Amino acid sequence: MKKQNTFIVATAVTAAVIAAFWLLLAAPGYTGNEINMTRGVTAQSMISYKLHMIILWICVVIGVIVFSAMFYSIVAHRKSKGYEASQFTHSTKAEIVWTIIPVLILIVMAVPATTALVHMEVAPETEMTVKITGFQWRWKYQYMEDEISFISSLHLDSNAARRLASGTNPESVENYLLEVDNPLVLPANTKIKFLITADDVIHSWWVPALGWKRDAVPGFINEAWTEILEPGVFRGQCAELCGKDHGFMPIVLNVLPKDEYQAWAEQQRERMAHQDEETRRLWTRDELMATGENVYAAQCATCHQADGQGLAPAFPALAGSAVTQGPVEDHIQVVLNGREGTAMQAWGNMLSDSDIAAALTYTRNAFGNETGDVVQPQTITRIKNG
Repeated sequence: MKKQNTFIVATAVTAAVIAAFWLLLAAPGYTGNEINMTRGVTAQSMISYKLHMIILWICVVIGVIVFSAMFYSIVAHRKSKGYEASQFTHSTKAEIVWTIIPVLILIVMAVPATTALVHMEVAPETEMTVKITGFQWRWKYQYMEDEISFISSLHLDSNAARRLASGTNPESVENYLLEVDNPLVLPANTKIKFLITADDVIHSWWVPALGWKRDAVPGFINEAWTEILEPGVFRGQCAELCGKDHGFMPIVLNVLPKDEYQAWAEQQRERMAHQDEETRRLWTRDELMATGENVYAAQCATCHQADGQGLAPAFPALAGSAVTQGPVEDHIQVVLNGREGTAMQAWGNMLSDSDIAAALTYTRNAFGNETGDVVQPQTITRIKNG
């Protein structure tokens, strides 16, 4: 009877410790994000959360039983009470029991786990498709049905504050390193298919609130789908070590009600049409310089620095460079197609012809270069089309 009471006390103490921990999680004002798994805002994330809780409670029950037996054995069979350890080397019954029981537990766990995987991998009939392409170190989003596309890069405030000796306190920047210039805008309560790839190295597109992540692999397309159940802003990051600026490649989703999304999509279609018109007209030098300065700050300064001094040897200086001061045709080819053997990537498929022309004009007339060259968007279009 005394042994039974000791075992009951050991079990009660173990259970009390675990209960206290879970009461802490359930305290008023506690969101659960500090310790527990994120609940998310999609059907997949909720299934994953429920699966997590099922497995967790199974582990809790196993932990209570194991630690209770261990504490009971320590207390009830201690040496001071005259107990001596039994001497044995083999027990067929014990081996059968400790093999069958874990197998049964794994089978019980496998049922909800398989259900979650099937729900995540088997996409239903989707209503829209978004292609996501990873670049060092930004994302390109293409809305396949609407022919809308844009580049999403680290926000200028974060990009400036992250540099050494910037003079800006990162704590003063809202959503430091987790804000972008162009978020991915999606409609709520809509089944969306994602086609995810990369242009240079392996990236990984990850927004915790969606409940999944997918690798972006050059030359290969991964598929995923989601249905976001509530509007809001949700943040993520590249989850693959993709280069020196890996930590500066955030993801921001702006999820809108369907009617607001339709209004946004209409604005973007107008922007794309206007962009085509801008490509066909002749720009003034001042227009190109002003636009080019903004494009350079958002896309180029990460590597070549705001003052054009670069970071040798990977990122050469543009000030006084043989490229920026050499033949303009050679400079255009470098920007459009990148340069083999260096970290310079190809921008021809990322930026519009107008932005490329503006950036070229700016870099050839800034940082003391003063070549006087003016590159028109039409020139970029002609060279790209061969």
